[in-house]
Amino acid sequence: MNRTPHILMVEDDREIANLVSRFLRNHDMRVKAVPNGREMDVALRDGRFDLVVLDLMLPGEDGLSLCRRLRSDGALPIIMLTAKAEEIDRILGLEMGADDYLVKPFNPRELLARIRAVLRRASVLAQPEIGESVVISFEGWKLDKAVRRLFNPAGERVALTGAELDLLLAFCERPRRVLSRDQLLDLTQGRAAAPFERSIDVLVSRLRQKMERNPREPELIQTIRSGGYMFSPEIAAG
Repeated sequence: MNRTPHILMVEDDREIANLVSRFLRNHDMRVKAVPNGREMDVALRDGRFDLVVLDLMLPGEDGLSLCRRLRSDGALPIIMLTAKAEEIDRILGLEMGADDYLVKPFNPRELLARIRAVLRRASVLAQPEIGESVVISFEGWKLDKAVRRLFNPAGERVALTGAELDLLLAFCERPRRVLSRDQLLDLTQGRAAAPFERSIDVLVSRLRQKMERNPREPELIQTIRSGGYMFSPEIAAG
């Protein structure tokens, strides 16, 4: 990303918000911090942001509800912050559409690394390598890698988060191969991010909801017992 990333932080703990804001600004990012969902809405209406850092526990409308609203409005990347270490909270955040999560207390350097990773994955400026096909086709679907957009057989765009798109791309580049959860984590997020294993299951579920005719009997992304997942369609380039 050539321009300075603009981060919106929704955090009601002023001390944390100030500390993180200063740290991110010292690392070439613009930051606006707000304490609740109402002010988040105002900020989004008045400004342009590249990513939202969203606390789970907020006064008034909570982070999960805000995440659901943000995702319904578009594909703005979201990193969820939570003071709860229970797996269910992380799963709920991912199910609502968060691209990543971080458990408090955290090192600001780790948040910076995750922000940079999510922005890289979500960047619409990402270009394919020279000689690489731009469009991947399967079962009437088209995945345009140049602009990172998915179109269904009717030609309508299907909104995907950066994490969902990365997972679909990993499947499309390795069709009809059984891929374990660990392999998919490496391909999409890298081990350095230390995501929890269930995150892949959540992302697969979200893709199925958006792409399968019957998500309960998936045809595109098949579950392989004790193995992982397999993308079954035949892939065509161009």
